[in-house]
Amino acid sequence: MANPNALSARQRSLRLFAYAAITLLSFPHAWGQGSVDFGFALAWFAPVCLVLCVEGLRPGRAALWGFAAGTVAHAAVLHWIYVVTVTYGHAAPVVGVVAPLGLGAYVGLFTAAFGAALARFAQAGGLTALTVAVLWTCLDHLRSFFLTGFPWATLGYAQHENPVLMALAPVTGVYGLSFATVLVGIAGLRAVRAWRMGQSVSRSDALAVLATSIVCAGLYWGNAVEEDPAARRVSVAVVQGNIDQGVKWSPKWAERTLDTYESLSRRAASEGAEIILWPETAVPGSIDREAIVRDRLEELARSTGTTLVVGGVGIEGQRPPVKFFDSAYVFDPTGELVTRYDKSHLVPFGEYVPLRDLIGLFVSAVARGIAPDNVTAGEGPRALSMPPGALVVGAPLVSAGVPICYELLFPDLVRRFVGDGAGVLFAITNDAWYGRTGAPFQFLAITALRSAESRVWTARAANTGVSGFIDPRGRVVVATQIFEPAVQVARIPVEGPKRSTFYVRHGDRFAQLCWFALLIVGVASVRRREA
Repeated sequence: MANPNALSARQRSLRLFAYAAITLLSFPHAWGQGSVDFGFALAWFAPVCLVLCVEGLRPGRAALWGFAAGTVAHAAVLHWIYVVTVTYGHAAPVVGVVAPLGLGAYVGLFTAAFGAALARFAQAGGLTALTVAVLWTCLDHLRSFFLTGFPWATLGYAQHENPVLMALAPVTGVYGLSFATVLVGIAGLRAVRAWRMGQSVSRSDALAVLATSIVCAGLYWGNAVEEDPAARRVSVAVVQGNIDQGVKWSPKWAERTLDTYESLSRRAASEGAEIILWPETAVPGSIDREAIVRDRLEELARSTGTTLVVGGVGIEGQRPPVKFFDSAYVFDPTGELVTRYDKSHLVPFGEYVPLRDLIGLFVSAVARGIAPDNVTAGEGPRALSMPPGALVVGAPLVSAGVPICYELLFPDLVRRFVGDGAGVLFAITNDAWYGRTGAPFQFLAITALRSAESRVWTARAANTGVSGFIDPRGRVVVATQIFEPAVQVARIPVEGPKRSTFYVRHGDRFAQLCWFALLIVGVASVRRREA
């Protein structure tokens, strides 16, 4: 094996592009009407390639190579941003090229930090697979909130089809999956090197992998989710209107859009649905301001005897400043509007422009159809109470969390819906922005982790797909085809486990533990260098 200190720029570049290619292929991608997904097999090798790219370098150089690797890899994963900005955002093509590079560079900051820290620890000696896994996990966690966060393509999501690692989710969140993936990959690299050099495998690596394997196996076999035959179930429908993003806000299409959703909802009711979900911003008008729109929704709920959960644009205030919200409205079977939830974590440059007085002079939000100005954030996650279809005297209400689109990227946010009493998640989104790319399927994998972390069912309604149902283990049990009108009805439990999961109760304790461990490793490395 080549001496890492003697690697040429060409050799490092090959390793950089290997990291980028494996990272790209570790997440789902569109293939016809479905998708292909190699994450289960490939994700282990992504951290290996990154380590091989930066090893043997001084911290500054390692940071530069790490930044380049992260930028290239994640710009490739985020290629669908071109569709968002140019095809539907009507930006110049140059913006569609620069935007993925910009977001890739954001992730590149974390891979730069990874490279620099790895070099520091290597200089001090004692670098182990456990140290690398802890460092990676801390940076994955940091990416979930730094500068409001953008945790798309966090490594752990690549393992969404690995049932053993998914068993970690109710305890560690997605970060445990990242940790285990890096630990096994780097321990494997070090074991191969030891074997080639005729040395024994590192005892610390072996113990770390063994301990992680035992924990995963114990959680997998010890916390199997058994369906309680006596569990309360409700028939829930997800409605996929398939309204093209290019005409979604056109006044000429408003009537056709409402007709489409009404027709699909009546079909769902005829199939036994008691609660019907529409996607994010499905209503092509203002429920708060336009009486005709509200009247139609009220009549639809009454005539079908169902509870409607519909995405729309919330508006507050009669005079400037008027506030606009990305909202979910709940109509009960009598037609009464019983509650509204406002999205609390907004998309920067999508729904609002950060530092608008300055940056807004040069750029505007992409999602201009929602509001003529910045969208306003809601107060935060909370469970919504709603009747289970046709009102029956004494029937208990359903308590549901309704995370809206971008909120589903943030595990600590979504867990708070369940922590507030939600026994089921009604996820609504508009994935039409992404076109026929891998993004809808990648977002579905992200949503699957939210179910696994909280051990509750998720019903997911997406404008152009993927819509469907996800069980408490994070398995997608029903899924629609993308870009076609569809209705899916399933009778699902609407009450979570008797005792909420560790992750719901305590949040990112595992990630915090990794930060504590990283601090100890950092202090120890400083002392070794000074000794």
